[in-house]
Amino acid sequence: MSGLNELNAHEAAQRIRDHEITSEALVQDCLDRIADREQQVHAWQYLDNAAALDQARTRDTTPVRGLLHGVPVGIKDLINTGDMPTCYGSSIYAGHRPASDAECVKRLREAGAVILGKTVTTEFAAFNPALTRNPHNLSRTPGGSSSGSAAAVADGMVPLALGTQTAGSVIRPAAFCGVVGFKPSFDYLSTTGIKPLSGELDTLGVFARNTKDAALVTTCLRPRSSALMDITRKPAPVGLFRGPHWGKVDESSKAMIEKLWGQLGAAKSSVIEQDPMHDFAELSDIQHTIMCADMAKSLAPEFNYHSSHLSEGLRQLIEYGLDLGGEKVLAARARAHSARVKVEKLFGDC
Repeated sequence: MSGLNELNAHEAAQRIRDHEITSEALVQDCLDRIADREQQVHAWQYLDNAAALDQARTRDTTPVRGLLHGVPVGIKDLINTGDMPTCYGSSIYAGHRPASDAECVKRLREAGAVILGKTVTTEFAAFNPALTRNPHNLSRTPGGSSSGSAAAVADGMVPLALGTQTAGSVIRPAAFCGVVGFKPSFDYLSTTGIKPLSGELDTLGVFARNTKDAALVTTCLRPRSSALMDITRKPAPVGLFRGPHWGKVDESSKAMIEKLWGQLGAAKSSVIEQDPMHDFAELSDIQHTIMCADMAKSLAPEFNYHSSHLSEGLRQLIEYGLDLGGEKVLAARARAHSARVKVEKLFGDC
């Protein structure tokens, strides 16, 4: 390896455009890193080295297509790919080949990206842990459900990866693995072609090594008319919300957040601080209610016809969702909507 796998995505894209490096060399270094570490980290569900290198050679011999021309990207195995198996983290779908790419994969290809392979997801992006380990300490979890995407970016296997979030599945593994995880607002990025868990809560997200790379790939996932995300605008408005569970945060984490908060204030960022609103304390339970109710519908075929292939924990979540009364679910959705309106008012232009 020549170390190209350690390049940030925007650096790699620029050097490919300037003919300083080739996409093939970059992809080969990523594959070499995977060969060295995959048996320990278990970040990948599917790889086809020859196909990845073929994509890279094509990028090297054709005009620049977009902002990610020649840059490899990992795709969470919850996201459909027409030329690779998509198993959704379940043996039920072993060898499954979707008819077409998800919208997000289509846009990455249009931007010139090399689709390197499929990263490990937990079972249907729920809570049954996958084999993936935290690359910083193999005895630790990388977090889920986008376990493989976070671990692969953190370990230098790929500069960018896609993930999804229904209940913390982007921001948690990003935090555990020490990379940037961007979970945008609902409907900001298309989820068409992604196996649904909860239509109300599912969100496409990205993993990168820095915020500039996260902005770059997010721009490519937006409609073509979208402008490049500007992360240089100053002062950037920042809000800190010490929610009703702030007291449960361990002291070392609190200290780091407070330190960063002080630095933001010193840098003359537009700082907005809010006291906790205690009626937000119930939102974890509300989220769980909505997720389980939606899961009981979205995974009904798997539950009805392949229940023995589901983990016990997932079966219990689906059964809980089936037992929920309609009034309770409607009340939870209304409460979630009300909370979102309050958050919009709390943070204003943040």
